[in-house]
Amino acid sequence: MYVLVTGAAGFIGAHLCERLLAQGVGVLGLDNLNDYYDPALKAARLARLEGRPGFRFVQADISDRDAMFALEADCAEVTHVVHLAAQAGVRYSLIDPYAYVSSNVMGQVVVCELARRLPKLEHLVYASSSSVYGSNKKTPFSIEDRVDNPDSLYAATKRSDELIARTYAHLWKLPSTGLRFFTVYGPWGRPDMAYFSFTKAITEGRPITVFNKGEMWRDFTFIDDIVDGITAVMARPPADVTPPHRVYNLGNNRSEKLTRFVEVLEQAIGRKAVIEHAPMQPGDVPATYADIDQSRDDFGYAPKVTIDEGLPRFVAWYKDFYKVAG
Repeated sequence: MYVLVTGAAGFIGAHLCERLLAQGVGVLGLDNLNDYYDPALKAARLARLEGRPGFRFVQADISDRDAMFALEADCAEVTHVVHLAAQAGVRYSLIDPYAYVSSNVMGQVVVCELARRLPKLEHLVYASSSSVYGSNKKTPFSIEDRVDNPDSLYAATKRSDELIARTYAHLWKLPSTGLRFFTVYGPWGRPDMAYFSFTKAITEGRPITVFNKGEMWRDFTFIDDIVDGITAVMARPPADVTPPHRVYNLGNNRSEKLTRFVEVLEQAIGRKAVIEHAPMQPGDVPATYADIDQSRDDFGYAPKVTIDEGLPRFVAWYKDFYKVAG
């Protein structure tokens, strides 16, 4: 097995690369190292991978056709592509919508075009998102639910990714699987996510902003459980369906109220939060909750980590990485 991982310096990508390398799998990591959030954090993740046997890194943008197709010879032995690179974040899509179309839509097309040219490719696995469900009133969210009413441009681009992959599966018989991630968190995470920004604010004695009076629920999924799901699905290309394309949920199958999430975080940090309330933000949804029955049945997905265990593990990493006392 030889795996091309896009977004290799990102949160999920770096963890996946680390897992694959530990299993003796060769990895070609790709990332554009943009400055959407602190590039130093991306560099630190990458530093943990570089120099390890079986790892090679290329800096490139997935939407840059020339740069990506120039890698075709380097990818001649690639058996699996795990496409995780994307412009992330719901709220930022209100500020720079063009970044989402370029990275998430054009990038998906370019990656699919590269993947279909690879002679030894067995499976393309790509990141979708729970955001495709929009303000779905039915919970938990099932892969059988309609997903044609996105509440943000980010969600619209992720749904587009699913349709693009399905089209390539139909036209070119490209075996592909989309994974709808539900609020992934953990060590080495993204600074724009609530758990990260809340931890930074609380440790610095600054207030945190809680939207919608805390009447929000999220299916928080620990990074190790997500990587378990990705590696399990990699080995199961959708050979039994026409076209060869599937979509799965990867969540914790447990929706937590934001107020309880803050309480667990306070306990892990050892300090009370100063809370400022604000109305619901455009593009946000009140709840996410994953139905993972199909993932469990098809490839044995079984998340293990609750926020009571996962958030303290994140806080311990945060204090160590940023040298926070206490």
